Amino acid sequence: MPARHTSSITVTPEGSSDTRRPNAFRISRAYGTLRTSRRAERATWMKRILIIEDDRDIVELVRYNLANEGFQVQAAFDGTSGLNTLKKTPPDLLLLDLMLPKVSGLDICREVRRDDSLNRLPILMLTARGDEADRVVGLEMGADDYVTKPFSPRELLARVKALLRRAEPPSDSPRTIEVGKLAIDPASYRVSHSGKAVPLSTLEFRLLYYLASRPNRVFTRDQLLDAVWGTDRFVTPRSVDVYVRRLREKIEGDPENPVHLKTVRGAGYLFETRAA
Repeated sequence: MPARHTSSITVTPEGSSDTRRPNAFRISRAYGTLRTSRRAERATWMKRILIIEDDRDIVELVRYNLANEGFQVQAAFDGTSGLNTLKKTPPDLLLLDLMLPKVSGLDICREVRRDDSLNRLPILMLTARGDEADRVVGLEMGADDYVTKPFSPRELLARVKALLRRAEPPSDSPRTIEVGKLAIDPASYRVSHSGKAVPLSTLEFRLLYYLASRPNRVFTRDQLLDAVWGTDRFVTPRSVDVYVRRLREKIEGDPENPVHLKTVRGAGYLFETRAA
């Protein structure tokens, strides 16, 4: 009987002192070994991704596919070590399992959004819980997107790339918006209210700036998805409701009676300036 082909992928251990640039690999079926991907060799930069997931098979699958695209991947296998790694060496994007030992993914998500140095970090949640209620909870806690297991590596890669594109600062220098006590600076992705900084995730900021730069105009959920999330989006119109609710809690004195972020029943949302 011929020998069964096996291969393994080494995951960067949490806390490793090896700081050399890791290679990306693909399987060489002829020899059953791993060799460097040409695509990774051509990469001029490497975005860093941290995955916090207790299923080591999923970690290896994700790392393998992301490394082939030129990403540098680090892994942690429980919530406590993941949170420590996250604060010690913040990545460019976080892949986060919902159900984790020690500290849950939802608690990590909440902690990230409260931390001024981390709150703009794109978060993609991985979970086996696919009900809409669970997706909404993840979004309310601060996740930017949501993938349910089992997932297609190609779909996961597309979502990772889409989130990273949306996290890039604008190439031009659009104007700062000042409305009443609110100041929105697109050059630095910073928002302040009464001179106090308001921590927002990248997608929260993009949604707020899009509405505020087009004041007193009503936009449907689908229009906002196209403008803010883009045509390669995977989220649903319900996600817009979640993000508007999150923004109201951060910029409105009374989120139940907002001054700026208004709902037009049956139509969509607008950013009101007449009352400022």
